[in-house]
Amino acid sequence: MSAPLIVLAAVIERDDHFLLTRRLEGTHLAGTWEFPGGKCDPDESHEECLARELLEELAVTATIGHEIFTVEHAYPERTVRLHFRRVTLLGEPSPQLGQEMRWIARADLRSTELPEADQGLVRLLTD
Repeated sequence: MSAPLIVLAAVIERDDHFLLTRRLEGTHLAGTWEFPGGKCDPDESHEECLARELLEELAVTATIGHEIFTVEHAYPERTVRLHFRRVTLLGEPSPQLGQEMRWIARADLRSTELPEADQGLVRLLTD
């Protein structure tokens, strides 16, 4: 079995709402909502990865905070190791890839269609 894919995701909270983006058609888990982020390149730190992904996806710079949750999850087609980090945006996010973006209330996280791997984080944020 190959090594898990390292993925970083930003937990961005504002007024008890979390910033989520919708995965594009043609991508793994298309149509589900997710905490923004992406795959880590072999030569970059977790902080560099998340800062790069937020700049590419949402055209925003950010302060990358501490890790709040990590999970390894096996999907049929790949295994991912997701590192969720607290993030403070230093501007207003603007979707750059045609993806939808929404601020979802904490109370609505459990009823939002998120990937299976995110469910532990959702429990942490809503319990």
